[in-house]
Amino acid sequence: MDRPLTLPDSIDDIVENFSFLEDWEDRYGYLIELGNALTPVPEDQMIDANKVQGCVSQVWLISAYEDGKLHFNGASDAHIVRGLVAVALSIFSNKTPAEIAELDEQETFVAIGLAEHLTPQRSNGLKSLVGKIKSIAQATLANA
Repeated sequence: MDRPLTLPDSIDDIVENFSFLEDWEDRYGYLIELGNALTPVPEDQMIDANKVQGCVSQVWLISAYEDGKLHFNGASDAHIVRGLVAVALSIFSNKTPAEIAELDEQETFVAIGLAEHLTPQRSNGLKSLVGKIKSIAQATLANA
C-alpha cells in the first residue's frame, strides 16, 4: 500500500534525494512528488492578494508569523511549479525573518541542478516566488 509522500524535514534531505537521481526525468518526477506533498491551500486563500506576480503559472503564497518565525504554505496550478514551490518553502519556512534575509537560495538551486534544467519562464517564476518570500521577511523585520 502506497503511503502519501511527506515533505522531507530539511532542504538538505531534498538536496540529498536529488543527488541520487541521475536522470532529469526522475528529478522532475521527484519535484512533482514534492509538490503533491504540500499541505493543500484552502480555496478561500487562493486570492489575488496571495498570488505571486511574475509567474506564468498561477502560484499562491500564504505566510504566518508565529513565535518569531515565518511559516509559509503555497500552491500552484502546475505540477512542476508546485514542486518548485515545495523546494522554496523547504528552504525558507520555519526561519526567522533575519535568517530568511541572509539566506542564499542559489546555492541550493545549483546543488539540485535547477538553474540549467528550468525553462526561462519557470526560472523567472521561481525568482518571483523567492522575491515575495524575502519581501515578506523584510516587511516582518521592519514591523518587529
